Amino acid sequence: MNAQTNYNIHTDVKYPAMVKFDIADVIGANKEKWFNQSLVEVNDSVVRLGVLEGEFHFHKHDDEDELFYVVDGTLLLDVDNDTHELASGQGYVVPKGVVHRTRAPEKVVVLMMALAGVTPTGD
Repeated sequence: MNAQTNYNIHTDVKYPAMVKFDIADVIGANKEKWFNQSLVEVNDSVVRLGVLEGEFHFHKHDDEDELFYVVDGTLLLDVDNDTHELASGQGYVVPKGVVHRTRAPEKVVVLMMALAGVTPTGD
Protein backbone atom coordinates (compact mmCIF):
# COMPACT_ATOMS: atom_id res chain seq x y z
CA MET A 1 0.00 0.00 0.00
CA ASN A 2 1.11 3.50 -0.71
CA ALA A 3 1.64 5.59 2.43
CA GLN A 4 1.20 8.71 0.28
CA THR A 5 -2.52 8.17 -0.40
CA ASN A 6 -4.29 11.39 -1.38
CA TYR A 7 -7.25 12.05 0.90
CA ASN A 8 -10.46 13.44 -0.61
CA ILE A 9 -12.31 14.63 2.52
CA HIS A 10 -15.58 16.58 2.41
CA THR A 11 -16.75 17.91 5.78
CA ASP A 12 -19.85 19.64 4.40
CA VAL A 13 -23.03 17.77 5.39
CA LYS A 14 -24.53 16.34 2.20
CA TYR A 15 -28.09 15.66 3.42
CA PRO A 16 -30.27 17.71 5.79
CA ALA A 17 -32.66 16.13 8.26
CA MET A 18 -35.89 14.65 6.91
CA VAL A 19 -34.42 13.87 3.49
CA LYS A 20 -34.15 10.27 2.34
CA PHE A 21 -30.70 9.35 1.06
CA ASP A 22 -29.07 6.32 -0.47
CA ILE A 23 -25.40 5.69 0.25
CA ALA A 24 -25.19 3.54 -2.90
CA ASP A 25 -25.66 6.76 -4.92
CA VAL A 26 -22.76 8.42 -3.09
CA ILE A 27 -20.57 5.33 -3.48
CA GLY A 28 -21.41 5.04 -7.20
CA ALA A 29 -20.55 8.70 -7.86
CA ASN A 30 -17.15 8.38 -6.17
CA LYS A 31 -14.07 7.95 -8.38
CA GLU A 32 -11.37 8.54 -5.74
CA LYS A 33 -9.24 5.95 -3.94
CA TRP A 34 -9.72 7.69 -0.57
CA PHE A 35 -13.10 9.43 -0.27
CA ASN A 36 -14.73 10.66 2.93
CA GLN A 37 -18.05 12.56 2.90
CA SER A 38 -20.08 13.84 5.85
CA LEU A 39 -23.56 12.51 5.15
CA VAL A 40 -25.84 13.73 7.96
CA GLU A 41 -25.84 15.33 11.38
CA VAL A 42 -27.50 13.45 14.23
CA ASN A 43 -27.81 15.53 17.40
CA ASP A 44 -24.26 16.76 18.06
CA SER A 45 -22.63 14.11 15.85
CA VAL A 46 -21.90 13.61 12.19
CA VAL A 47 -22.13 10.37 10.21
CA ARG A 48 -19.50 10.13 7.47
CA LEU A 49 -19.16 7.70 4.58
CA GLY A 50 -15.72 6.47 3.62
CA VAL A 51 -14.90 4.69 0.36
CA LEU A 52 -11.30 3.80 1.06
CA GLU A 53 -8.35 2.08 -0.55
CA GLY A 54 -4.87 2.66 0.82
CA GLU A 55 -3.80 3.83 4.24
CA PHE A 56 -4.40 6.86 6.42
CA HIS A 57 -1.79 8.40 8.72
CA PHE A 58 -1.63 7.74 12.46
CA HIS A 59 -3.61 10.38 14.36
CA LYS A 60 -5.88 10.93 17.36
CA HIS A 61 -8.89 13.00 18.33
CA ASP A 62 -8.37 14.70 21.70
CA ASP A 63 -12.07 15.26 22.47
CA GLU A 64 -14.04 12.80 20.32
CA ASP A 65 -14.63 9.06 20.27
CA GLU A 66 -14.93 7.68 16.72
CA LEU A 67 -17.09 4.79 15.52
CA PHE A 68 -16.08 2.73 12.47
CA TYR A 69 -18.70 0.42 10.95
CA VAL A 70 -17.83 -1.62 7.84
CA VAL A 71 -20.60 -1.71 5.24
CA ASP A 72 -18.70 -3.66 2.59
CA GLY A 73 -15.18 -5.09 2.44
CA THR A 74 -12.46 -5.38 5.07
CA LEU A 75 -10.95 -2.56 7.09
CA LEU A 76 -7.70 -2.81 9.03
CA LEU A 77 -7.75 -0.54 12.06
CA ASP A 78 -4.40 0.00 13.77
CA VAL A 79 -4.98 1.07 17.40
CA ASP A 80 -1.96 1.55 19.63
CA ASN A 81 0.08 -1.63 19.02
CA ASP A 82 -2.80 -3.82 17.78
CA THR A 83 -4.41 -4.32 14.38
CA HIS A 84 -8.13 -5.08 14.30
CA GLU A 85 -9.55 -6.60 11.12
CA LEU A 86 -13.16 -5.54 10.62
CA ALA A 87 -15.34 -7.34 8.06
CA SER A 88 -18.72 -6.29 6.67
CA GLY A 89 -21.20 -5.79 9.49
CA GLN A 90 -18.53 -5.26 12.16
CA GLY A 91 -17.71 -2.08 14.05
CA TYR A 92 -15.23 -0.66 16.54
CA VAL A 93 -15.11 2.48 18.70
CA VAL A 94 -11.78 4.24 19.14
CA PRO A 95 -11.92 6.29 22.36
CA LYS A 96 -10.84 9.93 22.37
CA GLY A 97 -7.11 10.45 22.75
CA VAL A 98 -6.16 7.03 21.32
CA VAL A 99 -3.73 6.99 18.38
CA HIS A 100 -5.09 5.06 15.39
CA ARG A 101 -5.14 4.76 11.62
CA THR A 102 -7.21 2.95 9.01
CA ARG A 103 -5.86 0.78 6.19
CA ALA A 104 -7.65 -0.83 3.27
CA PRO A 105 -5.61 -3.13 1.00
CA GLU A 106 -8.71 -3.28 -1.23
CA LYS A 107 -11.72 -1.00 -1.58
CA VAL A 108 -13.85 -0.86 1.59
CA VAL A 109 -17.00 1.09 2.43
CA VAL A 110 -17.18 2.39 6.00
CA LEU A 111 -19.59 4.49 8.03
CA MET A 112 -17.95 6.62 10.72
CA MET A 113 -19.55 8.64 13.49
CA ALA A 114 -18.06 11.28 15.77
CA LEU A 115 -18.96 14.68 17.22
CA ALA A 116 -19.77 17.18 14.49
CA GLY A 117 -16.67 19.28 15.24
CA VAL A 118 -14.22 16.42 14.68
CA THR A 119 -11.28 17.06 12.37
CA PRO A 120 -11.10 13.82 10.28
CA THR A 121 -7.32 14.11 9.89
CA GLY A 122 -6.76 14.32 13.67
CA ASP A 123 -5.82 16.91 16.27
